[in-house]
Amino acid sequence: MTAGIAFMVAGFIGQQVVHPHRLDKTAITIEGVGAGTAAPAAEAPALAEVGPLLAAANADNGRQIAGRLCSACHTFDEGGANKVGPNLYGVVGGPHAHRSDFNYSPAMAAEKEKPWGYEELNHFLAGPARYIRGTRMAFAGISNTQQRADVIAYLRSLAATPQPLP
Repeated sequence: MTAGIAFMVAGFIGQQVVHPHRLDKTAITIEGVGAGTAAPAAEAPALAEVGPLLAAANADNGRQIAGRLCSACHTFDEGGANKVGPNLYGVVGGPHAHRSDFNYSPAMAAEKEKPWGYEELNHFLAGPARYIRGTRMAFAGISNTQQRADVIAYLRSLAATPQPLP
């Protein structure tokens, strides 16, 4: 776990220092395969909806999972400081770039008007880089649907007035 966090932080710092140039088109073309035209369904498996699981989700279990997986980069308390990632208090129902005092990636900042609904969080937590291409969040995701539901239930509890369940 420590090695994973170290690699994640090193990758983030490397991107900040180096500013890699992203290619406009692929460097290698394979005969018979369209250049960058893969269907989204082929790239990411369909996710089960998280809405039906939220009523029975365990926010305390979600707090424990978030403590293990997310607390190296995020804080959760109201008014808490940002770390490598933004503080997550009030994220559910808030805009994608919900903190004005955090330097979001251009990809995340482009989504700033879009609210973090339950299904958006479900897709993001399943695979941040698949959901928002170009995000700086170097996290593989949570593959277990029930664990994602538990984390979302915990994030929902981080508000003075939690968002209504679907």
